[in-house]
Amino acid sequence: MFKKWHGNPWAILVTLSLGFFMTLLDLTIVNIAIPDLSDDLDASLDQILWVVNAYTLVLAVLLITGGRLGDLRGKRNLFATGVAVFTLASLACGLAADPAQLIAFRAVQGLGAALLVPQTLAIVTEVFPAERRGVAMGVWGAVAGVSGALGPILGGALITHLSWRWIFFVNLPFGVVVLLLTAAVIPGRRDTVRHRFDTRGVLLASTALFCLAFGLTEGQRYDWNRWIWGLLILAAVFFAAFLFHERGRQDAEPLVPFSLFRDRNFTLVNIVGVAVSFGVVGMFLPLTVYLQSVLGYSALKSGLVLLPVAVGSFVTAGPAGTLADRVGGRLVLMGGLLAWAGGLVWTVVEADVGTSWTHLVAPLLLSGLGVGCTFAPMAAEVMRNVPVPLAGAASGVTNALRQVGSVLAGAVVGAVLQTRLASSLPDEARQRAGRVPAAYRDAFVRGFSRPESGVGTAPRAAAPRGVPHDAADRLREAGRAVFGHGFVDAMGPAVYVCAAVLLAGALVCLGVRRHGAAGGGPHGLPGADTDSALEQVG
Repeated sequence: MFKKWHGNPWAILVTLSLGFFMTLLDLTIVNIAIPDLSDDLDASLDQILWVVNAYTLVLAVLLITGGRLGDLRGKRNLFATGVAVFTLASLACGLAADPAQLIAFRAVQGLGAALLVPQTLAIVTEVFPAERRGVAMGVWGAVAGVSGALGPILGGALITHLSWRWIFFVNLPFGVVVLLLTAAVIPGRRDTVRHRFDTRGVLLASTALFCLAFGLTEGQRYDWNRWIWGLLILAAVFFAAFLFHERGRQDAEPLVPFSLFRDRNFTLVNIVGVAVSFGVVGMFLPLTVYLQSVLGYSALKSGLVLLPVAVGSFVTAGPAGTLADRVGGRLVLMGGLLAWAGGLVWTVVEADVGTSWTHLVAPLLLSGLGVGCTFAPMAAEVMRNVPVPLAGAASGVTNALRQVGSVLAGAVVGAVLQTRLASSLPDEARQRAGRVPAAYRDAFVRGFSRPESGVGTAPRAAAPRGVPHDAADRLREAGRAVFGHGFVDAMGPAVYVCAAVLLAGALVCLGVRRHGAAGGGPHGLPGADTDSALEQVG
């Protein structure tokens, strides 16, 4: 049935995009399920955070390895293996009986994603000639921009009408379809060149990324103590050792070819990619808590309120790729980052305890329009001059750096929220203590001075047994007001940090060289000969 689509670049793009969609969806869909996971599995907040972080951590650590394996063992083979591992792990996540099982299977999901994600961008780069690559990157960028924004929406609907387990079961039909399409439309490996795998480089790079990601993820929890700083120092030591090792292997199939960074655009656009990933996580983390814990919206309604981000991204992602070929990716990328940052600042201005969702539509839409203008031009510029044999390695490096940006965002934005809440909640409690019965005022204030009164769940003033109903109601009402106003006060600086990082990314774009529509510098990819490119897919 699919024979006529075998080797067709657009059929290949659809197949890759579906697989890519699954992995990016799982970066954000779990956040909306945190309350249900906690209740159903009797999980602590620390365990819930690891359900979220295990996936990102393994993905960040193994992306470079996955990209290089695609170069050495065949991109189609690695893509199909990654899809299979991810799909089976999703089934196991949905069947998990306790937090430990769910955390372990989320880590396996991260392994599957690390195998398949680098192959998507690498294969797209190979099968589309330079003059058509902008449109293809537009489709790829639309998937990247929309999938993350759709996570809370789809997750909210599944949780409301089914259960949290379906946020994982939903991957099963996607996985089966992608595997069938992979076998039908993506050509297999055709070259017979034997390759060597840089095992020592893999171990050094993986250890460095693990120490960095784990330290950043757990830093706030452990109050940035000496063990956390020790991990970060170890990350620097292993990274230095990795660079020294790779320097001596540049003529022997290194894990990261240094020649990639001779292209200024590759280096600068990767820095922009870190800022973009920071922006995605930094935007959704505070907004999801705000909608559910401050405005009191359900999981489904919270997801729907965020719909303008997905709509805006979908509208601009496709045209952004085409426009990037005409006027240069630098200008489109800068415009997107500026619009995104402006929308975030506007959102903070509108956000308050009693804000209606209608006041958030326009700023969220502006942010979404900006998001859609970033992924396609970024992908086109970062891969424009990468030689075909190094496409997998380049894609692995690019995606790994983006995941580091995601980890940084979780650590930095989370730390700002926690720090601001630690001061704003006690202040708000003291101001509103007069609303509760005098006998409970001191305990009320103390309840908002504990470390656990932070991001995650909205603290509630627990009424002691025997308290009259009217007094208990006043305690709960005052508790909601304290957390609401305290969180709004803390959310502003956290989102402003995110906007500042996006603005810094826009400034970096000034150094990006503009290329013509034909692309392809001295190390450019093959031009119009799609068939010759197809022969190297796999």
